[in-house]
Amino acid sequence: MNWALKLAVALAILPGAVAAEDRTHLGVGRIFNNDFLGDGHDRWRTGSYTLSVVRGPEWTGSLPDGAGELLEYRLRSEIIAPASLTAPAAGDRRYAGILSFGLHTHFERGLLEYSVGGDMVAVGPQTGMDDLQRAAHEALDQPLPTNAAANQLGNAIYPTLVGQATMPLPISDRLESRPFIEAQVGVENFVRLGHDFVIGDLGRDDVWVRDAVTGQLYPATHTAGPGYSVVLGGDIAMVTDSRLLRESDGFSLTNARTRLRAGVNWQGEKVGVFYGLTWLGKEFKGQDDSQVVGSLNLRLKF
Repeated sequence: MNWALKLAVALAILPGAVAAEDRTHLGVGRIFNNDFLGDGHDRWRTGSYTLSVVRGPEWTGSLPDGAGELLEYRLRSEIIAPASLTAPAAGDRRYAGILSFGLHTHFERGLLEYSVGGDMVAVGPQTGMDDLQRAAHEALDQPLPTNAAANQLGNAIYPTLVGQATMPLPISDRLESRPFIEAQVGVENFVRLGHDFVIGDLGRDDVWVRDAVTGQLYPATHTAGPGYSVVLGGDIAMVTDSRLLRESDGFSLTNARTRLRAGVNWQGEKVGVFYGLTWLGKEFKGQDDSQVVGSLNLRLKF
């Protein structure tokens, strides 16, 4: 599988690309998604958490022009479930626990900002996500995923490459337009076109990271003082292959995968919070409804 070789090469050369320049810790970004925070259900793209640790040269408010200078270490977990955890319907998607670790670099060339990197995506009982959900639901007196997890996707590891190009276009002092294109090969293969608008000052001079599930933008550095920003966006993807919705299991992918989102990011003197909502269109033929996922990030300064 040549993707594994490409990913191994990328992970090997990126850390050494700045041999003559010391990296420092620049910041941490986090985002938690759960459909209980959105439409109140517990289904499909039901929950995920991403942690991004960014290191690089001293941050000046803009990305370096060299690939490999600024690195993002990304840890992501996710639970995908059928609409019912206790009595999954025939034809509904299979349960999947996902855990991935990746290395990504952010840089700019001319008018474009780039994010390029790779992830090792583990799927199946080996991730322990079903045990985590079972423990959380027991504590909250919610339905247990025992029946759904009994038919979960098996253990596998998928090397995954992803790249994104964004053109930030300042419209005014408080409004920025961010059209983008993204492509991925690995656990899911797709090409995606989208657009975001950032209203306000907060995060405008930080490193933006895009959440894999919702597309929500979250800052991995936090250089601004108190303030706020509103992020509005949407995108559409052509997905040509998915290891999470396998043709061998009888699934047919939708012709296009659509997302619409809105979020508010507020920062005070000691406390910061982000909350967003994302409408996720249907991902496979036979999915009987779309869903709304809520996103949350709480930041505390001591």
